[in-house]
Amino acid sequence: DIYFIIKYITWNLKERGLMIIRAIVEFNEEGYMIFAENFPGAFSRGKTRDEALGKLVGEVRQFLLWSTGMKCSDDCYIEIVQEEKSDACISDADTTIIFDSEELPLTFDEYQYTKLLVIKSAKDFKILYDSIPDVKQTTLPARQTFYGSIPRTPEEMYIHTNEVTKSYLDGLVTIENNADIYLNRISAFQQIEQVPNYLDNNVYIHMYGEPWSLKKAMRRFIWHDRIHAKALYRVAIGLWGSSVVNPFHFIV
Repeated sequence: DIYFIIKYITWNLKERGLMIIRAIVEFNEEGYMIFAENFPGAFSRGKTRDEALGKLVGEVRQFLLWSTGMKCSDDCYIEIVQEEKSDACISDADTTIIFDSEELPLTFDEYQYTKLLVIKSAKDFKILYDSIPDVKQTTLPARQTFYGSIPRTPEEMYIHTNEVTKSYLDGLVTIENNADIYLNRISAFQQIEQVPNYLDNNVYIHMYGEPWSLKKAMRRFIWHDRIHAKALYRVAIGLWGSSVVNPFHFIV
């Protein structure tokens, strides 16, 4: 599986000796969220466009180390391919955008590549979680966001991250969540692949009136995992230091 991911990235992401990062910008008065379209789930945030763009290459380097073990060349070029103003609470890491490319049919290789990343992300989230000595401890204060109280303990972060599996796929398949995030993702894809013509990647209206597609859902899984895995890792290393593993290669 890892060799397929490396081969897919090598064939599709190198051009003219440069690593091309296809950036998609979502913004409003609260700030900027910038996604790396060709590294699904990789993103950066900032109060300004320049701040968010300035973080994007570092995020892609971490993403490559996580997904393939590859080190990104210093020769990186950011190409902005889509930009959209949003009503999302960007300061709380909310997003509503659907990429133009997420409204197109999927090739089997593209689907397989992204599926493997989504499953790997869940597996590594569980590896990180399982390395934490006490999942009920936290150093985070209570805080409210647009969706309610933030998950504060490792246990709350794990449960929250896993529970979105059902809601992210609402409108595509109906599932009941398994308590194991890794097994839950595998089961979800087994059900997706029973949907006739699932590679057509049809756009449908998801909760809150957002346009979604299978490709958007897969990208959102990785994006959501990375948000909470980084928060989880920060809390854990603050309490237990190097005994906590870092499968995502976060620099915090």
